[in-house]
Amino acid sequence: MPEGDTVWLTAHRMHTALAGRVLTRFDLRVPRFATVDLTGRTLLDVTPRGKHLLARVEGGLTLHSHLRMEGSWRVFAPGQRWNGGPDHQIRAVLGAADATAVGYRLPVLELLRTAEEASVVGHLGPDLLGPDWEPAEAVRRLCADPARPLGEALLDQRNLAGIGNVYKCELAFLARATPWLPVGKLPDGVPERLVATAHRLLEANKGRSERKTVMPGGHVDRPDRRVYVYGRRGKACFRCGTPIRHREEDDRERVSYWCPGCQLGPGPGPVPRR
Repeated sequence: MPEGDTVWLTAHRMHTALAGRVLTRFDLRVPRFATVDLTGRTLLDVTPRGKHLLARVEGGLTLHSHLRMEGSWRVFAPGQRWNGGPDHQIRAVLGAADATAVGYRLPVLELLRTAEEASVVGHLGPDLLGPDWEPAEAVRRLCADPARPLGEALLDQRNLAGIGNVYKCELAFLARATPWLPVGKLPDGVPERLVATAHRLLEANKGRSERKTVMPGGHVDRPDRRVYVYGRRGKACFRCGTPIRHREEDDRERVSYWCPGCQLGPGPGPVPRR
């Protein structure tokens, strides 16, 4: 699932392969930009911003994309078979002499002036993996609405940019609070530790294809012990043995996993109507 660490790694791979190279192919397969051709221009850099990706091109233009749930960018060497999905799912192709980046199932893809990037990322809070990371400001934003459930506050990109549903569930577990506990009821010092943990986990995972949140210990390298609660419905909690519970919220992106034995606070409300 693409979260801030996934987007960072994607941007790093694209930047390494294409930054400073002249584009020999530029193909956007969305109606609004289907006729745009930037071949012959240099791709200057590829920068992550929270869960957004910004590919800047010579001439003051930026290709903005967001992966959401299923989108991906893949980088291929010349002659390598593209394998990110069927051709009809390709939304963008950026090619140079020695590498090609192919965007699959991108739900957000737009070309804008670099000077106007704030229109798509200016609302974001401190970026957990960015040069603007400010933990004190992240804590202030996270706690700005004391009545707001912790899970909602963590997912709000205006508070901390880069947290998705996996980290929401894992951070709530590490804070020993359910995702529905109001932020204002977290014990003193917990918001600061939670923000610091979020930063540490994303930093540790940004260079990995397999995400780990389990703290260092005897089982850290076991494939079945990479995360504490996410995706572990019905399995025993590593700490207390209680079966992990699962709850789908109002859409598939809001699935919550938690341990009722370790995490204090209210449970979910009534099942939402479909």
